[in-house]
Amino acid sequence: MTLTGRQGVVIFTAFAFAYFFSALLRAVTATLAPVFSAELDLRAADLGLLAGAYFFGFAAMQLPLGGALDRVGPRRTLLALLAVAVLGCAAFAVADRLPGLVAARVMIGAGVAACLMAPLTCYRRLFSPSTQLRTNSWMLMTGSFGMLASTVPVQWLLPALGWRGLFWALAALLVLAMAGIAWGVPPDPRPSAIGPQRTEDADVTSGAAAAGPAAVHAGYLGIVRHPLFVRMAPLGFFLYGGLIAVQSLWAGPWLTRVGGWSADQAAQGLFFINLAMLVTFGAWGAVLPRLARHGIGALQLMTWGLPLALALLFVNVALGGAAGAGPWALWCVACTFASVSQPALGVAFPAALAGRALSAYNLVIFGGVFCIQWGIGLLIDGLRALGVVEASAFRLAFAAFGVCCVGAYAWFLLHGRAGADNPH
Repeated sequence: MTLTGRQGVVIFTAFAFAYFFSALLRAVTATLAPVFSAELDLRAADLGLLAGAYFFGFAAMQLPLGGALDRVGPRRTLLALLAVAVLGCAAFAVADRLPGLVAARVMIGAGVAACLMAPLTCYRRLFSPSTQLRTNSWMLMTGSFGMLASTVPVQWLLPALGWRGLFWALAALLVLAMAGIAWGVPPDPRPSAIGPQRTEDADVTSGAAAAGPAAVHAGYLGIVRHPLFVRMAPLGFFLYGGLIAVQSLWAGPWLTRVGGWSADQAAQGLFFINLAMLVTFGAWGAVLPRLARHGIGALQLMTWGLPLALALLFVNVALGGAAGAGPWALWCVACTFASVSQPALGVAFPAALAGRALSAYNLVIFGGVFCIQWGIGLLIDGLRALGVVEASAFRLAFAAFGVCCVGAYAWFLLHGRAGADNPH
């Protein structure tokens, strides 16, 4: 179809409104962690499980989601899943024990699993590659708005609504988001009407050529064997997944239990971290199309920028309690170099496979979030059981996470040098 500028804005706004609440629901456990610890007597591993349950549900949906996006269409798929998220918010609001809360978080995660993949699939079909880079970054910026709202604004609302009332309100707002998508997003085209699209990123073009026609016809098997997917998967799991794991949970407990901050101070610190992310994604949206026009592709940006993220992680571990909101915001910002991997992978495949390719990579990312979020909690509790003081247990757990990130970056470099992106 041919889009006018106004139609593009309406489509983006409808999708972004839903993604805003998806991100808020993802990150709100970081702000509510002190409340849950006090009211439900949760340990670090319990908090990791509760926060990670969202990502378990999210990850479990990715493979069926990819097929649904390509065959059924992003609009209908997203509307169906958001109904599940509404039910999950309602179930969370009435749950009174950890198993019920975990089950409800799984439902919420499954229900919002398409809030980013559906728009990216739609943009892949409707927008040019350079516009996709911009809209991807602006969607992530919208997610940062949601994560921003999960901090100080949620802390302000808690005395009036309580955490249960908050989730009832979120259920109602998701219903409103469904109405906006039903009104603002055009009906899904038939799969046969989805044609190929031109690629502007030279890095990605060579990767697509390496896979040949097999990737088009072999479904997920062809996707996960694609040399670009193989090269980026460990970074998606450990570094991109770790960024979300820390931003949506462990930054808050670090500030309170390592830095000694109060719950209100930690909420303000999380607000600052998410504000930094919002500004960063907004800047990426403005800069990426210009870099692409000058031949600077996603893989170059990841190669150049990610060492900074690795270095800052170990600096924060060394700083310990002195690593407050500022140092963690710098680390999160540096990790956004990994975010360009999603649109890069999306344009490496034909439009008819974009939903499956993006969802397969999203499965890697959010599988990483679940494992890292829960794994850090298990490590902290295990170290404390061995007599390690809490602050040191946090630092050792984060150091182990950092070692995994270094290994993932080394894999990324080695596969690039081996010619994985252009073996011919």
